[in-house]
Amino acid sequence: MEFKHFTLQALIFLVIFLPNPTFSSKSCNFPAIFNFGDSNSDTGGLSAAFGQAPPPNGESFFHAPAGRFSDGRLLTDFIAERFGLPYLSAFLDSIGSNFSHGANFATAGSTIRPQNTTISQSGYSPISLDVQAIQFSDFLRRSQIIRKQGFFQKLLPEEDYFSRGLYTFDIGQNDLTAGYKLNMTTEQVKAYVPDVLAQFSNVIKQVYIKGGRSFWIHNTGPVGCLPYVMDRFLVTAAQIDKYGCATPFNEVAKYFNLRLKDIVLQLRKELPLAAITYVDLYSVKYSLITQAKKLGKCFLFFREGPFLELTREKGLIRFENPFLACCGHGGKYNYNRFIKCGSKKVINGTEIVLAKSCRDPSVRVSWDGTHFTEAASRWIFDQIVNGSFSDPPVSLEFACNRG
Repeated sequence: MEFKHFTLQALIFLVIFLPNPTFSSKSCNFPAIFNFGDSNSDTGGLSAAFGQAPPPNGESFFHAPAGRFSDGRLLTDFIAERFGLPYLSAFLDSIGSNFSHGANFATAGSTIRPQNTTISQSGYSPISLDVQAIQFSDFLRRSQIIRKQGFFQKLLPEEDYFSRGLYTFDIGQNDLTAGYKLNMTTEQVKAYVPDVLAQFSNVIKQVYIKGGRSFWIHNTGPVGCLPYVMDRFLVTAAQIDKYGCATPFNEVAKYFNLRLKDIVLQLRKELPLAAITYVDLYSVKYSLITQAKKLGKCFLFFREGPFLELTREKGLIRFENPFLACCGHGGKYNYNRFIKCGSKKVINGTEIVLAKSCRDPSVRVSWDGTHFTEAASRWIFDQIVNGSFSDPPVSLEFACNRG
């Protein structure tokens, strides 16, 4: 008993008096961010390739379409703001882009594993993660050649930014729904998850070989809580949990995340110089959706432009029905996959907007049935930035530190 008592005292001493690893580590001061992903982090890739996300996308912050499928900023934007960096330009966007502090290779509809369909057939982007990795490699090589030639030096990253930068990944959600669109069962979808994650692992290794050292990896969210999933796949009442989410789809997401965490642990062994942070977005998003009416803190932004903003707190605002899309058209969830946000129709020679924005996006969680509002993304970011949902539990500013 005395030994046990001593051990407990020693443990308390260690917890109280030894420095927290996070605070004893160096702040990273990331000079650049290189992002890979799908619509959750796309800042204009799909818009550049296949046409701009129409209004009212972008209305709350940019006051115009800005390549994002949201009313405003995404997690990617809040991460950039945290380091005082400009918002990431999409690699595919040749108009007005600034790549001095990184690039965004994400496109809406992207998957980890290439899909054997066209975007018009399935809605999935041809810019899968392997293509994004090729684009990154090409960007790294060509940007330095052009800089050395004396061109566009202020618009391209310095060479050491590639080793000192933060590499963010937010992708995988579309890989799960792809199977269901082919009428696969839940077990069949689970069966191909290891192959999907093997391809994800290969891309991380490719980036590491090119010099990437700091990785911030988001797991996938609760897809069974997204209005478009519940509408598209005709979820039965027996499949709905007590909060209103579709259990089978969330079970697949949790299985994906479990295997993803295993991949991260393996990568840490294989890539000894890498600092790899696994971020549990699933838990944060599920909490937001299932407790929406108890949560929420929104802000009003007054600005001349997206980089010149004066902010003031608006106060505590409760989120409303998390399953009701802000921008949509009809149905239980204000979602119709044939009449998406911003869809128009000409009636008697007059153009009519069929899917308009709601009066106040700041009290909604779902923007268009698939993506989150800026207010929801801000709330999510506030939960993850300090490392509370990270493994290891390291804050964003210290994500370059291994262990």
